[in-house]
Order: sequence, then structure tokens, then C-alpha cells
Amino acid sequence: MASNSFGTIFQLTTFGESHGTALGGIIDGCPAGLDIDLDFIQSELQRRKPGQSHITTQRKEEDEVKFLSGIFEGKTTGHSIGFVIENTNQKSHDYSHIKDAYRPSHADFTYQEKYGIRDYRGGGRSSARETACRIVGGAVAKLFLKHYNVSIQAYVSQVGHIKLDKSYTELDLSKTEESIIRCPETSTANQMIEFIESIRKQGDTIGGIVSCVVKGTPVGLGEPVFDKLHADLGKAMLGINAVKGFEYGAGFDSINYKGSELNDAFVSLSGVEGTQIKTKTNNSGGIQGGISNGEDIYFNVAFKPVATIMQDQESVDKDGNATIVKGKGRHDPCVLPRAVPIVESMAALVLADALLRNRASKI
Repeated sequence: MASNSFGTIFQLTTFGESHGTALGGIIDGCPAGLDIDLDFIQSELQRRKPGQSHITTQRKEEDEVKFLSGIFEGKTTGHSIGFVIENTNQKSHDYSHIKDAYRPSHADFTYQEKYGIRDYRGGGRSSARETACRIVGGAVAKLFLKHYNVSIQAYVSQVGHIKLDKSYTELDLSKTEESIIRCPETSTANQMIEFIESIRKQGDTIGGIVSCVVKGTPVGLGEPVFDKLHADLGKAMLGINAVKGFEYGAGFDSINYKGSELNDAFVSLSGVEGTQIKTKTNNSGGIQGGISNGEDIYFNVAFKPVATIMQDQESVDKDGNATIVKGKGRHDPCVLPRAVPIVESMAALVLADALLRNRASKI
């Protein structure tokens, strides 16, 4: 059975294909009385939509969301929130050449083998266009998290070999949206853009890393043993198209340290809100024992190069005959700038769900 839902209490279910009539979804579990800022939700979709710059796909979609239920007089009713996003700029003929062929590193072969049928137009359900629905769900989750003073900021930290040499604490993340690549440091952003342009001219693609920081997370989010907070975040990120890796806190670099060097020592800090227990360092990435400890949560998400390239590639057709797949259509030379709001949205869905689940943890 296909899994089209994400979350336990705050749950998003999506439907639709890249070249179908529309995409859409249902958000369940959102508490009643939440103010819904439609302009904010639409602005989040604008951050993900295609055609927003010369380093993204030139497919033109306005991605206008229409809400069908669950909202009355600007507030959530506590019932299912239904929405649709119409597809208005499909060019299905761009994919007729791969009707019977399998594109390298795409879901063509696996979908055909699993279901015995596949929608070859833009990849159908496997297309990253489905993530537009995640943006809507994530935007509603962000509005919910705002009540708890939880904020989420993602940014591009690496494209190919070009990477930021500063941690998020040394960057002004408010500058992220000032660049079309969504890197908060101007000089590095310009290098990334120039590199992507050169890759695009070669008819090729490139990957990189989106980093994300969550601030204001209360202590106690996460459900041991199998629903640890970092495990839920990992599942959320690895479920995004083209994602190949996830690490939080010190991540893979942890292997280079001794326990005495990596452990986060606890300290007591006195302030206007009384005594707070904090940590001197944050190698744990805001999560210990699978539960948030109140420090910043930070993580990295690795994206592979987009599989569709504007070059000829060797492959086979559905009968196993050798064939050449020719690059056609409108595709991103680098998915990273449009992936930034998707990473934020999936993080928001996880945290909103964790907050609601945590209400049942104690009296």
C-alpha cells in the first residue's frame, strides 16, 4: 500500500502528479483557533515555485493554493484542512521520448516493476513537484509553531566543492533570501551561482548541502524509543526527492573526537526567568537521548545532482533493449535553492507533530 501521509497527530496527506490536473492535500490534527495567514502561505510557495530565477527550471507555475475546508473566518476549525494547487503549465510531450525507456537514476524502472504501470510525464507521483503540497502543510505548521516561539531557517551551505567556511552561529541568516541561491554570505553565494551557471551550460547538474537551524524548541520533544526526534527529522529529510544524506549536531565529524572533547557539559544560568539549565557546547545538535534539550537544533541535508541532464545517456527500454535517453524538458541544474523551503517545511511538520504528542507525556 502506498504511503501518502506523514505525521502522527499533525498529519499531512498529499495527492497528485506532476502533469495531472492538480496537486493537493489534507492537513489533519491542526488545533482549532489558529489564525491562518494566507499571504504567508502563498509567499512560502513562491520560494519553492519553478521559474523563479535563471538557475532553476523554467517551468512557469504560479502555484496558487486554494483552500477547500477546515478554515472559517480566517481561523482553523479543528477539522480537516483541504487544499489544491492546479497545474497550469504542463508540457507532457516533452516526455514522450522516454515513454518506454528508463532514465538513469530516476524512479522509472522501480515504479514500473513495483506497480506494473507508470506515469512517464515528468515522473508522475515521483516528481519533486509533489513537494509543493509539503510547503502548504509546512506553512500551516510554521504558523502553529509561531505560538511557541519556534523558528526554522534553512540555507544553502555548499554547492559541489564550494562551501561556506562558517558555522550558522557566525552567519547572518536574515540575508538568506537576498540571493537566488539562498546562501547568506554574498561572496560565497556569487561563487555558487557562477558555478551552477557553468554546469548548466554543460548540460549537466550539481548537488550540495542545505543546512537548517531550529531555534526556540522547548525541552522534551521526541518520543523514545522508536520515534526519537532526530529519527523523525531524518525520515522527513530523507523522504525529500534527491536527498542522499542527513546528519545533525556534530554528525559524522563526531568520530574524530574523544568523549571528553565532544560531551556537552551542563551549566546553570540565572536570569529574569529564573535558573535555566543549559549546555556549554552544542555538539548534540539540540537533541539528547532522542529528546530536545532546549538548545538550537541544527542539521545538514545532502542533495544529489538532479538526475535529468541535457546530455545523451545510455540505458535500456522496458524490453531490455539498449537505448539512448536524450535530455529534454525543463529541469533544475541545481535543486538546492528551491529545496531550502522544503527542508524548512518538513522540519516544521515534525516539530508541530512532536509538540502535540508531547502534551500527553505528563500531567
